[in-house]
Amino acid sequence: MGSDRFSPIRRTIRLALEEDMGPGDATTRATIDPHAPGEAILIAREKMTLAGMTVFERTFHEVDPALTFVKRYKDGDTVPGGSTVCRIKGRLASILSGERTALNFLQRMSGIATLTRRYVEETKGTRVKILDTRKTAPGLRWCDKYAVRTGGGQNHRFGLFDGILIKDNHIAAAGSISKAVTKAREGSAHTLRVEVEVENFAGVKEACGAGADIILLDNMTPPEMKESVDIINGAALVEASGGITLDTVKEIAATGVDFISVGALTHSPAAADFSLEISAA
Repeated sequence: MGSDRFSPIRRTIRLALEEDMGPGDATTRATIDPHAPGEAILIAREKMTLAGMTVFERTFHEVDPALTFVKRYKDGDTVPGGSTVCRIKGRLASILSGERTALNFLQRMSGIATLTRRYVEETKGTRVKILDTRKTAPGLRWCDKYAVRTGGGQNHRFGLFDGILIKDNHIAAAGSISKAVTKAREGSAHTLRVEVEVENFAGVKEACGAGADIILLDNMTPPEMKESVDIINGAALVEASGGITLDTVKEIAATGVDFISVGALTHSPAAADFSLEISAA
């Protein structure tokens, strides 16, 4: 998370704090001396892959730049349940005001990284790369996709601007797969790879004939995927997608596809379980 790439996340952090605090933290203001010192201990309540510590720290620093952190783990580490992840010291009121927003980022990002790591481990020993999708929380795409990378996965296109993925509605509007691919080649930069989503063997053959760079097999069974890989025979990279779970990903990886994209990584991850325990200094 270099500083040159941090400005989008900083805007997100500020919006999240504004959403939570509004004009101020009424409870803390009413009950806590604004100058009283304090300390907080961040504890991982379960085994997890840690992701989002920089966002966690920056969230608190937006509230109070004077807060200090002593971290025992970094992003990408496997953290045992019950471990102390870091300690925060400074004004108690600042820690209390930033607590919930900082934890919200960290819980989501670590949950995504932990789930991604499980998919990556299930496909260990194969050539498959686990990809995310654009099914991210609105406004949190940068966080979500960073967390996928931290868990060992790779990012699909970030948005609509950095890749061409011709789906069923594009094909219907263009008239056919071949017409859609031709228009994509003519109307885009040569550096953008053209990917086509197909649902059956006829679509696989047409996409191959049209010269697609990547062919996405949508909601096919593993035997259908294997046959599709044989039809493509190296003419394009192959991606599997649609309803893939931890129970099925290993079988799908064995079909010979190059990529497996999993929307669940970012659209329905379980939040990692943390506790922030605060005490007066």
